[in-house]
Amino acid sequence: MHRGAKKIAASHAGSILRTGIVAAIVALSAAGASAGDLIVRYDQSQLLHLPRPASEVIVGNPSIADVTLQDGNLLVVTGKTFGITNVIALDAAHNVIQDQRVMVERDDTRTVNLHKGSTRFTYACTPNCEPTLTIGDDKDFFSAVQTANNQKTKFSEGSSDSSSSANSQQ
Repeated sequence: MHRGAKKIAASHAGSILRTGIVAAIVALSAAGASAGDLIVRYDQSQLLHLPRPASEVIVGNPSIADVTLQDGNLLVVTGKTFGITNVIALDAAHNVIQDQRVMVERDDTRTVNLHKGSTRFTYACTPNCEPTLTIGDDKDFFSAVQTANNQKTKFSEGSSDSSSSANSQQ
């Protein structure tokens, strides 16, 4: 085979391989969620209205989602980490009211990912870009963001404690 023909064949084969990989990724992404799934974003909540009051709620994997029962027939579902689980609501007689599949996904709106080689750094840009705590980020970056978030939380808790004790002394 002529060198020019080899280059064209190799280029064509590479193009077909890239197209196949993209098609596989799209197919896998589309196969994830079904119409009946409750999609919850990581670190956000969704409301789930039940057709009748529940007396008990079971979460398949509590590390993925947290559920709080409000007013008997309203569930607040909060995404804790990425994954798929289910929520089962039972009435007083232990009959299933609803068995709901829950998918916790990442909210990519206003999110910027910086990739350096195989490492990732995530920023939330609302409107200024600030580091955000995201599973899968570079280990040292994640640790630094986590430490900063913990210090901010402790500062906020200390401020609210001192202001409430100051108010009670008045």
